[in-house]
Amino acid sequence: MKAERKGGKLAILIEDDYEDHELWYPYYRLIEAGFAPEFVSPGRKEEYRSKHGYPAQSDVKAERASTKSYLGVIVPGGFAPDRLRRSTAINEFVRKMFEEGKLIAAICHGPSVLISANVLKGKKCTCFPAIKDDVMNAGARYIDEEVVIDDNLVTSRMPADLPAFMRAVLTCLD
Repeated sequence: MKAERKGGKLAILIEDDYEDHELWYPYYRLIEAGFAPEFVSPGRKEEYRSKHGYPAQSDVKAERASTKSYLGVIVPGGFAPDRLRRSTAINEFVRKMFEEGKLIAAICHGPSVLISANVLKGKKCTCFPAIKDDVMNAGARYIDEEVVIDDNLVTSRMPADLPAFMRAVLTCLD
């Protein structure tokens, strides 16, 4: 790991009905690898609950989050992305991170946020099969693999892909 990146912050987007594994697995893997994950929310409230009721506290509202403070952003799946993509501040945050060449990682339904942030055109990616058509209509080339890397974009399909997803995320941060 590059010395300047060790201890660097990564944003994990959070909203109600996030997929438990897709939020907490990356969170703890990042800590284990020496990074500092922070939960970035649309700011409707302070605490968000998973699909199974597990709570997580927002660290910062997207409108106050400076992209300069983060090495990248992770978008967990579940039903949360459908809520996240409705937030102008979330979409602007993701788009700016993308334009700055920072890591953009999304799993399961997470790429729906990338669609609304308008960052998928011309990119290769994967996602949960239910949003495959949406990803392709946004101009991306869909590939059905456990993880797809295209420059600063890392995507995976489902919770079973989390080990490959996080290996790819950590490799991109190296």
